Amino acid sequence: MEHKFTRLLVTSALPYANGPIHLGHLAGAYLPADIFVRYQRLHKRDVLFISGSDEHGVPITITAEKEKITPQAVVDRFHEMNKEAFRKFGISFDIYSRTSNPIHHETAKEFFLDLLEKKFLIDKEEEQFYDEQAGMFLPDRYVEGVCPNCGSEHARGDQCDSCGAYYNQLQLKKPVSLVSGKTPVVRTTKHWYLRLGAFQQRLEAYIETKSSDWKENVLQQTRSWLKEGLQDRAVTRDLTWGVPVPIPGVEGKVLYVWFEAVLGYISATKEWAAAQHTPERWKEYWQDDATRYVAFIGKDNIVFHTIVFPAILMGKGGYVLPDNVPANEFLNLEGGKFSKSRHHAIDVKDILEQFPADMVRYALATNLPETKDSDFYWKDFQAKVNNELADILGNFINRTLAFAGKNFGSALPARGALNQRDAELIAYIAGAPDRVGTLIERFKFRDAVAEMMNLARAANKYFNDSEPWKTIKRDPDACATTINICLQTVRSLAILFAPVIPFASETMWSMLNLSVPLHTEGWASSGELRIPDGHMLGTPSILFAKIEDGTIAAELEKLGGVVETAAVQEPEKKTMMPIKPVITYDDFAKIDLRVGKITACVPVPKSKKLLRLTIELGEEQRQVVAGIAEQRTPEAIIGASVIIVANLAPATLMGVESQGMILATHGSGKEFALLTVTNDVPSGSAIK
Repeated sequence: MEHKFTRLLVTSALPYANGPIHLGHLAGAYLPADIFVRYQRLHKRDVLFISGSDEHGVPITITAEKEKITPQAVVDRFHEMNKEAFRKFGISFDIYSRTSNPIHHETAKEFFLDLLEKKFLIDKEEEQFYDEQAGMFLPDRYVEGVCPNCGSEHARGDQCDSCGAYYNQLQLKKPVSLVSGKTPVVRTTKHWYLRLGAFQQRLEAYIETKSSDWKENVLQQTRSWLKEGLQDRAVTRDLTWGVPVPIPGVEGKVLYVWFEAVLGYISATKEWAAAQHTPERWKEYWQDDATRYVAFIGKDNIVFHTIVFPAILMGKGGYVLPDNVPANEFLNLEGGKFSKSRHHAIDVKDILEQFPADMVRYALATNLPETKDSDFYWKDFQAKVNNELADILGNFINRTLAFAGKNFGSALPARGALNQRDAELIAYIAGAPDRVGTLIERFKFRDAVAEMMNLARAANKYFNDSEPWKTIKRDPDACATTINICLQTVRSLAILFAPVIPFASETMWSMLNLSVPLHTEGWASSGELRIPDGHMLGTPSILFAKIEDGTIAAELEKLGGVVETAAVQEPEKKTMMPIKPVITYDDFAKIDLRVGKITACVPVPKSKKLLRLTIELGEEQRQVVAGIAEQRTPEAIIGASVIIVANLAPATLMGVESQGMILATHGSGKEFALLTVTNDVPSGSAIK
């Protein structure tokens, strides 16, 4: 799939500098982007890869206060830590910047003032909690209280972690300031708002131009926001850490991090251009229609990159908009969410102390959450390394070079006449660049990696079927042809795998003793047999060492050793619900079960259990009320394809009509699981 563009701009979401990055972050926005960028560079395309630390916001100030250090000290620590982790993992940013840099502050202020002048920003007076003892207005995370929706204690100022409800901080019951521990008072303050609604029609038109290219999860979440109607959104808050509001006489207010952080992509590009001694070159990537812009993010950042950031760019004018936003879903760990507080996480810096980066890159690449959440399991990681990297790829390379060294003096033997087996592998190699490249261009990285490994599988089979250990004696010319083609395949594999396992690919290249650097050869050349006859090879070595069971057991122990135990023992603890009385087939045939896609989801007011779902049922839209709010947040289920009882008589719950029922398992207590189908099953499909 070719795109007509002069240059390619790629960004990865700016990670928050309040903690170390973990594997879930890599699988969401960084490894897919790096694979894509490395592939594009092998095509000799003009590519710029941008990211950096998001360094403002309340969580950083809270950390600073707890540790009795400055916010700058917090971000300095985690910026350097994460920058180094990315480097060791092989993420090939052209620049990894930070939003605390002066150039970013200048850029954010410029955008604010321009939008203000064009009246896309308006000021509003509003009431907010104020801590009289501390002498400050309280941002949402500086106040806690009782959730107005479910009654949970210690709910945050803007969202309840127990029920997932969003609300204004003034709705909190029994509010307490986290600064002084006192009950805050209500005072009036002024903030500036972005008039998102002013961009509604332009954004709708923009999104529809992407309807055939963007992932379904991205389109669904974006359209859901647009369907609800875009509302004004505050771009300032009362805080001292951040980009100061650039208006004379305004003290103690900064630009809201959601507004200024995305501008870090632009300020980082400016910083990169200045470092190249071409300070105006950043405009080529951001203000030239010949640029294709691809923004890699996780699903929690979708609307900020498909609605909010494009609206800001539209308001400023003259900037390119994202051509694609290939957001991934979430990567979980051993069946549960990543959680630092429960010690259920794997930080990048820690895993790289135990395993080579390429092992982790490969295992993650085969399991990226491209269309739905996926899980990282330590035993699956071991199997990927041992059974695929070591036994398939590494074994083929080692046996080929070792055989050539022993029987041909480490020189590439000349090919003779080709038999059918030879011709088939050569043809398979010739088609590999297009097969793999097409998948990468479509952001189907898992399939692309599988196709890479399929060539290694085919090469192993070719080696075995050709039996060079026999033909070396009875038909030396045939043996020479076999080893020549196998060595040419090693070269092809080195190029094809370079976007995924770059360090190992360079090792493969050095084993072949090729004088031309790998990155200068070009992607298409991986389909060609380019090593000349008589070329002297390098020294073979073990590409991937196998991982022992004890090593994996130790890693599981670091997670508390609870995951596997729970998986084995849990079924014994559960009691199956009694089976209901027998019904006839005719009774069951009356039930019309259909596949429905959840396109929107909001809490039902004054209920802690109910969510109001908008479900696409073929050409029809249904409203369904489901009692799952205590177990699922709206964001977690938007885009899911569920099974719905389509012909159930409407019922009214808490004043809201429900036009059907979604199916779920029912365990003991509050445990349940939604019954879902893959997103490739069309909505409205009948279940039989």
